[in-house]
Amino acid sequence: MKIALIGQPNCGKSVLFNSVAGYKTAVSNFPGTTVEYVCSDVCIDLEEFELVDLPGIYSFSSPEKHELLTRDYLLNQKPDAVINILDASVLSRSLELTIELLDLDIPLVVCLNMMDEAERKGIQIDVEHLSSDLGVPVVPAISIRGQGIPELFQAAVEVARAGSKGKSFHFSRDVEEKVAELMSFLEETADAVRLPARLFALQLLQRDMEFEALLRKLKPKLLLDVERLRTTISEPHGRPSDMVVSSERHSLAMNLFEHVAAVKPREKRSLRDRVDKYIMHPVLGYVILGLVLLLFFSLVFTFGKVVETPLLALFQDLSGHLSEHMNRETLIFTVVKGLVEGFSGGIAIVLPYLVPFLLCLSLLEDIGYLPRAAFLMDSIMHRIGLHGKSIIPFVLGYGCNVPAIMGVRILERGRDRFITAVLSTFIPCAARTTIIFAVVAFYLGPLYAVLLYLINLLVIAIAGKVLSRIMPEITPGMVLEIPSYKAPNIWAVLNKIWFRLREFIVIAWPLLIAGSLILSLFDYLQLSEMINRIFSPFTSGLLGLPEAVSITLIFGILRKELTVIMLVQALGTTDFAAVMSNEQLFVFTVFSLFYIPCLATLGMLRSVIGNLGMGFALVVNTSVGTVIALISRIFFRLG
Repeated sequence: MKIALIGQPNCGKSVLFNSVAGYKTAVSNFPGTTVEYVCSDVCIDLEEFELVDLPGIYSFSSPEKHELLTRDYLLNQKPDAVINILDASVLSRSLELTIELLDLDIPLVVCLNMMDEAERKGIQIDVEHLSSDLGVPVVPAISIRGQGIPELFQAAVEVARAGSKGKSFHFSRDVEEKVAELMSFLEETADAVRLPARLFALQLLQRDMEFEALLRKLKPKLLLDVERLRTTISEPHGRPSDMVVSSERHSLAMNLFEHVAAVKPREKRSLRDRVDKYIMHPVLGYVILGLVLLLFFSLVFTFGKVVETPLLALFQDLSGHLSEHMNRETLIFTVVKGLVEGFSGGIAIVLPYLVPFLLCLSLLEDIGYLPRAAFLMDSIMHRIGLHGKSIIPFVLGYGCNVPAIMGVRILERGRDRFITAVLSTFIPCAARTTIIFAVVAFYLGPLYAVLLYLINLLVIAIAGKVLSRIMPEITPGMVLEIPSYKAPNIWAVLNKIWFRLREFIVIAWPLLIAGSLILSLFDYLQLSEMINRIFSPFTSGLLGLPEAVSITLIFGILRKELTVIMLVQALGTTDFAAVMSNEQLFVFTVFSLFYIPCLATLGMLRSVIGNLGMGFALVVNTSVGTVIALISRIFFRLG
């Protein structure tokens, strides 16, 4: 049995999915978080089935790539039942998608999620009345608290077994007559491709290119009838047929809402309105954004430094103890030393900064502040020639560049996807943030770390402007849903931190340990000196760094965390300031921030923008990293 979750962006699908499937997908109070579908085998009340979390979708006629993915999944995979999750606080808008789903002619259950938010807005919904009007089970729920979830899946399993389907809603008489006429022409064709005739007809009237191409392939003569019916719908309404159909569906949703819900007027402005007055102010908003980011990085640095210092001292004592009781010239000592330094790098250098960074990022996401920051940044995005939606992959990039590059699929045009994907590789992910805090913030101070982030933003702005000039186009405006503020759920936050931290522990950390071990063996076999000498004209001659860091930058291409951990191994100390000057520490971090992305990022770039695009990003990143590192050297010399 296969059950699919579908709903408009930010309706709580992924929260519901994770509550029953375990934490397998990132959940944020931010529209558009899910850009590909996630599957999991689930067992509820001894009933086993496959649960699928589909990307959010507003309409079957949307040109958005991730929304087309959802539509194609429903049409081709044909799940046994679909759970349509509605945000009860915006019920009238949410019902438009429900009406479209009813045209799919598949077993359906409606979940009225966020009932608490609807109540806060004064919206009272007659659940039984809504269920009767739709002809499908309707289950009220508050997924973040787990309320209504068992009843929801019990209803979904029952509907899947019975194969029961809901009612189909009809438009006004003049439009419905044309829909019925087109359906009569399409019956045989729709049956041949296993599509509901009504859905096929409506998509053609809405000028859906994929359905039009399908009809051209199967029965091209019918395209004349389609165009004739489009015209007969358009002329009396004075609008294109796709707008007429959309307006009809909107009208049905509004009438249905008024039929089943009542809204009590609120006597005073909501807390959200009062807070947003300042947070989204055209001047104060940027001041608040700056203060939020300053507090964010101050908390991460303060916690990281407090934890890092005693942990480093502990592992230094351990290394000293090993040196006293083992022969330093033996292979066994080399292996043990490499393993200890690999473990110490993860525990003492990476985790003290990575954990608080992920915690603060998760809190900002779940509270609902990040969409507001994206709204503020929209005008800046346009000034550098980017689509406002580009801010969404950029925000994701501060956690990891891989989902950020996956996120460019929400952009409609190839030009915007290409530029945003390339620029996303400049965003300092959690791994590169660790390097910034463990090297620059720890030894030079937090203000230098803030300076690095400002330099990074400036580089992104300049690179975006240059790429936009090379590939000129007018960028459309951004329509971004601003969610309500929500109190973070402690378990959801902890699960999200573990979901993101697990990649480091399961994938990166073993690589760190293996890399440290390999570097120790290179030292034992005297190979690292040879590798360092090969690259020394660049690292020492051009960048002015110690020759020994060459091999650490090579390891950093595997995983960015390896750069700083291999530095411990390469320099033979955890006190970098003892063997590197302030200039070298800053230049090393600047170059590590911008040069070749990690292998996982390169792989995702290849998938999204092709081999040429990946190669272009590789060259641009390394060139920018070299130039910024050289400029940093000059400024330190002048200072």
